Amino acid sequence: MNWIDKTIFYHIYPLGLCGVQSHNDFSQPPVDRLDELHPWLEHMADMGINGLYIGPLFESVWHGYDTVDYYNVDRRLGTNQTFARFAARAHALGIKVVLDAVFNHVGRGFWAFRDVLEKRQASQFCEWFSGLKFEGDNSFHDGLTYEGWAGHESLVKLNLNNEEVRSHLFGAVKQWIDEYQIDGLRLDAADVMDKDFLSALAGFSKNLKEDFWLMGEVVHGDYTAWAQPGRLDSVTNYIAYKGLYSSFNDHNMFEIAYTLQQQFGANGKMLDLGLYSFADNHDVSRVASMLKNPAALLALYVLMFSMPGIPSIYYGSEFGVRGRKEDQDAALRPALNLNELLAHGERLDLYEAIKKLIKIRKQHPSFIDGAYRQRLLSNEQFAFSRVLQSGFAVTVINAADHAVSIDMPFDGNQTHFTDLMDETASYEAHDGHLYIEMPPSSAKWLMA
Repeated sequence: MNWIDKTIFYHIYPLGLCGVQSHNDFSQPPVDRLDELHPWLEHMADMGINGLYIGPLFESVWHGYDTVDYYNVDRRLGTNQTFARFAARAHALGIKVVLDAVFNHVGRGFWAFRDVLEKRQASQFCEWFSGLKFEGDNSFHDGLTYEGWAGHESLVKLNLNNEEVRSHLFGAVKQWIDEYQIDGLRLDAADVMDKDFLSALAGFSKNLKEDFWLMGEVVHGDYTAWAQPGRLDSVTNYIAYKGLYSSFNDHNMFEIAYTLQQQFGANGKMLDLGLYSFADNHDVSRVASMLKNPAALLALYVLMFSMPGIPSIYYGSEFGVRGRKEDQDAALRPALNLNELLAHGERLDLYEAIKKLIKIRKQHPSFIDGAYRQRLLSNEQFAFSRVLQSGFAVTVINAADHAVSIDMPFDGNQTHFTDLMDETASYEAHDGHLYIEMPPSSAKWLMA
């Protein structure tokens, strides 16, 4: 079993959490703000979290996804030495470190693109950028055109088939492994990246570090086109992400059940993939703001932690931090005070419950690699099991706003079930049926 199979991630967007100024004009000296995040590492370790996905980290002008230098940490966060200290502390606490790798595109301030703007056709870097043509014009009135990510001309798409581009990016990966001993990468915009590049990156990085983990940001499509041997190890499970909250909001558990059956059922397309599971992230509204019924928040996390996949928590969401994606992303990426959250967080009950979920998941391998089987499904109730020879775990969800009595048929020999979230409760199955009283908007984890 690889380290990733037992990993629970915490996701930090450092430019937001550190409260940096929005614009980097490169005139200011580095500020070691990453040092201020060491208490967050202690917080992760206390929760039982053993993986950190952090980024973007490297020099940029605005939000980090407009990279101008892959080899130096953004001065608003500190220096390479600042991050080396941070990564060393994370590893000392048993936390793997995965960086946000923005390889699809660069910012207009990227040194090679500036050379093109200055020298035009005479630049030796013309072949570094996709669709570059010295005709027409763009919104910056450069007298040239090029391909940008999703049409955004501030994000200049790299030509990932160019060997010099690959060498430059792979050199950065080698530096990150050598200097910070990072354990993996999250590939931004992987769904629009050249797949041959992704395969070459996999070969290069795993040659440096055999258990190096590569996870791609993929929203739509057949995930197996990206996550496959010799390419990426995992992708973001955006399909399940949507179903997690909308199944509760619409009182339609058929949505998430259909997704999980298609992905992980007996004939599922992604049975052997460790997809990255999340309830929210830096690009989408906080789940506490998305749920119509705040009482369902814990049940949603129980579902996410028990379904197949690699679960993650976006910084602050364990306290029920809110934020909606409107015209700007700032609301999703706030500066937070950890001590204030621990003392006065809106959902301290959720924080304590998630700590318990993490502990339970680590104790029971069924939740990690047990076979998925749907057990019960209606508009507002859903149950499934995770089965190993050594254990049998059942997740039961009641999405209704009222209490219900559930009659769950069983075709096995299991008769006694322990409530993992309430050690004082247990259940007995009779004549192939398990009867459970479920409070409103609740979830139970049972172990046979």
